[in-house]
Amino acid sequence: MIYFYKIFAKLKTSFVKNIILFVLTISIVACSNNKADLTVIGNVKGLKKGTIYLKKIQDTAMVTLDSVLISGTPEFVLETNLEEPEVLYLVLDKNDTDEGRIRFFANKGITEINTTLKNFAFDANIVGSREQTLLQEHNDMALKYNNKKLDIIKENFDALKDNDSIKAMETNLQQESLLKSKYLYTINFALNHKTSRVSPY
Repeated sequence: MIYFYKIFAKLKTSFVKNIILFVLTISIVACSNNKADLTVIGNVKGLKKGTIYLKKIQDTAMVTLDSVLISGTPEFVLETNLEEPEVLYLVLDKNDTDEGRIRFFANKGITEINTTLKNFAFDANIVGSREQTLLQEHNDMALKYNNKKLDIIKENFDALKDNDSIKAMETNLQQESLLKSKYLYTINFALNHKTSRVSPY
């Protein structure tokens, strides 16, 4: 640093000094702009060896934004830059054919994802952006509708097996009612959060 200062002091023209100051300023700004504005931290319980990727879908293809090699410790830190809130994927490669994938809504700041090796996607606990909270709310309700649908299908199957036409008709009506309720929920959710990036999803 002292060496460069001496060289700078020897420059006699203010024009050259201004040029150098301008270049240094641009370099500092460029370095600042390259700093990651999204950090994804977390833990995969039970993971001893593998690679965790941070990816996004771009032009129908999966693009890797960052990756970390896991060897011994299950904690990870991934970073990238975001232009706007968007859906990203945490992908686990365990060096076998079973690839795990967690979808989440990312925004600038810190997102924490904790899960397990055994049930990588299902056990995921995600704490992060406001968009992720809304997406999780929608996903939880969608899961409830799906579970209710499976229950009704089972009841309908049992009714048909027992030749109970009245019960079978009731379950058919329940399925229609459930489908209408699901559509109404989806529409209301989109209207209530129409300014959110989550709405199209």
